[in-house]
Amino acid sequence: MGPTSWWIGVATRVRAAAQSEEGMTTAELLGNAALGIAALVAIWAVLQALGLDIVNWIRGQLGV
Repeated sequence: MGPTSWWIGVATRVRAAAQSEEGMTTAELLGNAALGIAALVAIWAVLQALGLDIVNWIRGQLGV
């Protein structure tokens, strides 16, 4: 098995993996995870900026 046939085999396997459904599922899961982390960071930033005001508003609404 020469170097040329080895590269052809590798290219064939990479192409098959890129076209398979498993690769797309993994990419979708990683994308969703990234969006989830971005949302958590945004929520955390808002709560850092407005946290005390929000807690006081909730206390006022609950009458605590």
